[in-house]
Amino acid sequence: MLGIGGMGAVYAAHDLRFSSMERLCAVKEMLASHRDGKNLTQIQDSFDREANILASLSHPAIPKVYDYFHESDHYFLVLELIDGKDLETILDEAAKPLPVDQVVDWAIQTCEVLTYLHSHKPKPIVFRDMKPSNIMLCKDGRIMLVDFGIAKQLQPAARGTMIGTEGYAPPEQYKGVADPRVDIYALGATMHHLLTNQDPRLEPPFSFHQRPVAAANPDVSPELSAVIEQSLAYEPHIRFRSAESLRRALTAFQKGHRGTQPSSGVTAKGPHTRLAQSKPASLRHQPVSAPAFAPIPTQPSAITPLWTFACEEEVRSSPALSAGKLYIGCYDNNLYAIDAQTGKFLWKYATEGGIASTPCVEEDLIIVGSEDRILYAIYAKTGQIAWTFPTKGRIRSSPRALGGYVFFGSDDHTIYAVNARKGHLRWTFDTYKPIRSSAGFLEHFVIMGGEDGFLYALDFSTGKVQWKVRPGGPLVSSVAVGEKMLYVGSMDWMIYALDARSGWPVWQYRTGDRIISSPALSGERLYIGSVDGYLYCLDARWGKLVWRTELGGQVTSSPAVANDQVYVASTNGSLFCLNSKNGKIVWSYATQGPVPSSPAVVDGVVYIGSIDHHVYALPA
Repeated sequence: MLGIGGMGAVYAAHDLRFSSMERLCAVKEMLASHRDGKNLTQIQDSFDREANILASLSHPAIPKVYDYFHESDHYFLVLELIDGKDLETILDEAAKPLPVDQVVDWAIQTCEVLTYLHSHKPKPIVFRDMKPSNIMLCKDGRIMLVDFGIAKQLQPAARGTMIGTEGYAPPEQYKGVADPRVDIYALGATMHHLLTNQDPRLEPPFSFHQRPVAAANPDVSPELSAVIEQSLAYEPHIRFRSAESLRRALTAFQKGHRGTQPSSGVTAKGPHTRLAQSKPASLRHQPVSAPAFAPIPTQPSAITPLWTFACEEEVRSSPALSAGKLYIGCYDNNLYAIDAQTGKFLWKYATEGGIASTPCVEEDLIIVGSEDRILYAIYAKTGQIAWTFPTKGRIRSSPRALGGYVFFGSDDHTIYAVNARKGHLRWTFDTYKPIRSSAGFLEHFVIMGGEDGFLYALDFSTGKVQWKVRPGGPLVSSVAVGEKMLYVGSMDWMIYALDARSGWPVWQYRTGDRIISSPALSGERLYIGSVDGYLYCLDARWGKLVWRTELGGQVTSSPAVANDQVYVASTNGSLFCLNSKNGKIVWSYATQGPVPSSPAVVDGVVYIGSIDHHVYALPA
C-alpha cells in the first residue's frame, strides 16, 4: 500500500502481462464504503471521470493511465508508478518551513501543469483539489500532479456540489462554483502551508490574511508575500487571472526581479489592505445564529464539595460509578476505588503507567487501560487482579463493554475485542493511526473513530467492516449514538452527524477550534465542547445552533446531561453547571488546576477529577 484517502487506496503492483520484463505500476482501488445504490453510483462516477480525464491528457507532470477495469463492485485504475514523495510527507519529515527557492520552483512547475489543464480542449479542466499531498516530487526533481478524482471539465456558469479540501478550497468552491481561479487559490494555500508549516485545515477558513506568510517565515520577502497573498484573495477577480500569470510572477521573483506589481488591480500599498477591506463582515468572526450567550460569572457560586479525595498526581481520567463506589484512574499509576457517598478510600491497584482511560464496570470487574500498554481487569470488591491483556501501544481509549466482551483501542493502531471474563482475544482490527476514542454500539455493530480520520463500523462478532467513512480530520472524540444518526467531533474543528446505517454525512457544524470533547445527546439536542472555549448546543436533527456559552478555557471535557442541566469542565480549572435549555450558567466551582476530566452525575451528585490531584463530589 502506498497511501489511503477518503475515496480510495493506492498500491504498488507488478504488471504480469509483460513477461519478459518487470514493469511496476500503481493500482488505485475504490473504497466502496457505502453500499447503497446512490452513494456507490457517486463513487463510480468519480472513478469514471478520473479515468476519462487522465486518458485524455498528455503531459510529463501528469501520470499516464494504462488500464481501467472493475470486478464485482471493486473499481481499479492502473497508472504510471511515480518514484518519489508527496510534498506533505516532505514537510512532515522536515517539521519546519521548507526552503523558499524549493517551494517557488515547485510552484512554477505546478503552474505549468495547471496552465495545460486550464487550456485543455475542447473544455478546460479544473483540478479542484490542489494541496501538498496531491503534488509528488520525483527523484529527478520533477513535479507530478496526482489524484484527479474530483477534477472536472469546466461547464460555463455551472454550479455543483461543494467538493475539495477545507482550508485549501476558496470561498466560491463551498458554493459549488469551480473555475480555474479555484486552483490558483489552492496553490497559494499550498505555498503558504509549505513556507510556514501551518496546516490550513487546522485554522479558521479564509484566514490567511491574518497569518501573513512572512510573519511565520522571515526568509519570505515582501515581493513573494505579495504574490502569495494575491493568489489567496477572497474575491476571485483580485487573484491572478490565470496560472500562466502566476507563473510569470513567480519566475520574475525567482530571477531576482524585485518590485514586480501584482497584475490584477491590487495597489502598490500591497494586498493586505485590499484583502481586509474586501472580506465580508460575516466571515470576520465565527458565524453563529443568534445564540443565547451567557458570560462567565464574575463571582464564584457558593458551592461546597460534599467531599474531596487527594491523589498523588494529576487526575485526567473520568469517574465511573457502580453500586455506591467510584472508580477513577490517576497519573500516579493507580486505579482508585472510593466510597461515592463519603469519599472514603477503599482500595487502589498500581499499574506501571499513568491512567487517562476511564474505567469500565462489567459485573464484578473494573476494566481500565494504562499507558504501560496493558488492559487490566480488577475485582471490584477486593482490588485484586483478575486478568491482564497486553498491547503494543499506550491505552488512552476508554474500554466499553457489551454482550460479555470489552472493546477498546490502543496507540498501536488497533481496535481490540476481548472476552470480559477471561481476557481472551476475540478479534482485532488494524487501522493506520492511534485509537484514542471509545466505542459506541448500534445494533450488532461497534463504532469507533481513529486518528487516521476514519470512523469504523465493525461487526460485533467478527470485527469485519460494515462501513468506514472519513468525515474530516483525526477523531479523538467518541461517538454519540442516536436512533438514526451518529454524532462525533473532529480535530478539523467540525461536528459531524452521520447516517447510522451507512455512515453517510447528514450535516456538519464548524466550531472555532479542534474538538476533543465527546458529544452528549439528550432528546433532540446535542451538547459538545470545543478547544475554542465554548460549549455548544445544536439541534441534533439539522445541526442548527441553539446556543453556545463561553467557559473561559479550552473545553476538552465531555458534557453530562441530567435533570435539564448540563455539566462540563474547562481548562480554566472550573466545573460548570448550565441550564440545558438556554445555556445560562447556574453555578461554577473552581478547582486548583485545569480539568480535562469529564463529569459523572449520579443520584444528585456530580463527580469529577482535576489536574490539581483531587477528585471532587459536588451537589448537582
